Amino acid sequence: MEVLGTMAGGVAHDLNNILSGIVSYPDLLLMQVPEGSPLFRPIQVMQESGKKAAAIVQDLLTLTRRGVLVKEALNLNEVIVAHFDTPEHHKMISFHPGVDVKLALEDDLPNIAGSRIHIEKTVMNLLSNAAEAMPDGGQIQVGTARCHLDRPLKGYAEVNMGDYVVLTVRDTGTGIKSADIDRIFEPFFTKKKMGRSGTGLGMAVVWAAVKDHNGYIQVESTEGRGTCFSLYFPITHEARTVIDAHESITAYQGRGETILVVDDIDAQRQIASDLLTQLGYRVTTAPNGEAALALLRKTRFDLLVLDMIMDPGMDGLDTYKAVVALHPGQRAIIASGFSETERVREAMRLGAGPYIKKPYTWINLGQAVRTALTNPT
Repeated sequence: MEVLGTMAGGVAHDLNNILSGIVSYPDLLLMQVPEGSPLFRPIQVMQESGKKAAAIVQDLLTLTRRGVLVKEALNLNEVIVAHFDTPEHHKMISFHPGVDVKLALEDDLPNIAGSRIHIEKTVMNLLSNAAEAMPDGGQIQVGTARCHLDRPLKGYAEVNMGDYVVLTVRDTGTGIKSADIDRIFEPFFTKKKMGRSGTGLGMAVVWAAVKDHNGYIQVESTEGRGTCFSLYFPITHEARTVIDAHESITAYQGRGETILVVDDIDAQRQIASDLLTQLGYRVTTAPNGEAALALLRKTRFDLLVLDMIMDPGMDGLDTYKAVVALHPGQRAIIASGFSETERVREAMRLGAGPYIKKPYTWINLGQAVRTALTNPT
């Protein structure tokens, strides 16, 4: 796992930089090409392919627990319902027409502190896993509830006592053999059909995501009768930030604010600059932290977009430390295809935020910039 983690980190950083051109430039083109154009759908397909490749990279990072987990207050019911309207869910149902999925979601469910993309992927993997266990059809029941844990769970020497939201995914499938049940979360251990179920990392990714959310997971299975996965996530009392998924580009248009983009990859600087310019910002770029500091000694910028990993020289965190010493309260965004969690968190503690993952899209970059510019430091 340590070797795999080291490999995944390096590969993820390089691949996400490469994939940025396949994801970000189609996004820029789609901002300018009308939906009725014969070019619109081919460009969209190109972008979707890039996003799928980026998702596989994220699976590797989640598996090795080296991805950066940016948490927000989430309602698990809303995440589940939203997943049922995704192309991935419809594709799964088309592969398994005999599978009936039922929802049993508790009303007024408390929020959890989580990463939406990781929770969505967890739900998808659990449903796919359940469907694969029912080759002749059957029923999957997806449920949520609130519970209080005050004693150890099976497989855990101790648990943190408190209130949790529990997600259960129960199927009526073939069950898991007793010889296999202790191995289902191992990387690359799978009984699924390759080509239908993604990378074969699904259950290992589920385990890693639950651990990263300070949660617990239990499995109960009987051969010939089915399996039930129960995932426990700690409750949070933080309020949710509701984002309208149908907001138009005008919601993120700039008003000529100045932005300095700092990245050691020329293509990344150009992509960020093109997207931000299209959104109405005035953009300057710097190839490293040292060059950024030289510019900042001469002028101030409304916002910095800092790449976390820059080699050789100062990385995003070191650059930001030097920047706030020069200009206390400087607003900034940390961006990366991959970064160690603690360095991102340290930058956020110093005042940088929000964090965004590459590849860039106009909506994730636009949202982050608007948040950073409007929220007090």
